[in-house]
Amino acid sequence: MSYYFAIVGTQDNPLFEHEFGTSKQGGDGQPRFSEQARHMNQFIVHSSLDIVEEVQWGGGQMYLKCVDKFFNNYVSCFVTGGNAKFLLLHQPTTPVPAASTRSSTSIGANPTSPQTEEAVRSFMLEVYESWVKAVMNPFYRANMEVRSPVFRQRVVAAGRKYL
Repeated sequence: MSYYFAIVGTQDNPLFEHEFGTSKQGGDGQPRFSEQARHMNQFIVHSSLDIVEEVQWGGGQMYLKCVDKFFNNYVSCFVTGGNAKFLLLHQPTTPVPAASTRSSTSIGANPTSPQTEEAVRSFMLEVYESWVKAVMNPFYRANMEVRSPVFRQRVVAAGRKYL
């Protein structure tokens, strides 16, 4: 499975972006997006922001699960207390049938399975913990792009650990 992770600020501006692949079940951690899909990742993630804003006010939860689907791409969201949005676009390695309700232990097999949702939730929570530490830096201003190599390393480590 390939992943594109983005943090979007309160003014719908990108604050952080990272692409990675699955590290579970023999994955090498490299994204497998086609060249055409790679150019669409930002568009897909930002187009799901309208749905995120509708869903976020409906339940009061921070982790909103899978909020949008675009062809074979699924977008999961986590909203911070400061209204920054963590968006994870995941693309399964094989197309998932529309009527698939099977539950597989493979995270890449079914993006809407409980195992996958739990793995994505755990990833988001760990990234959120790192995010809080990054934005508490006295030199960080609201809606400023995060360029910290330590933060990037922590996101990569969380991706390897859970996804």
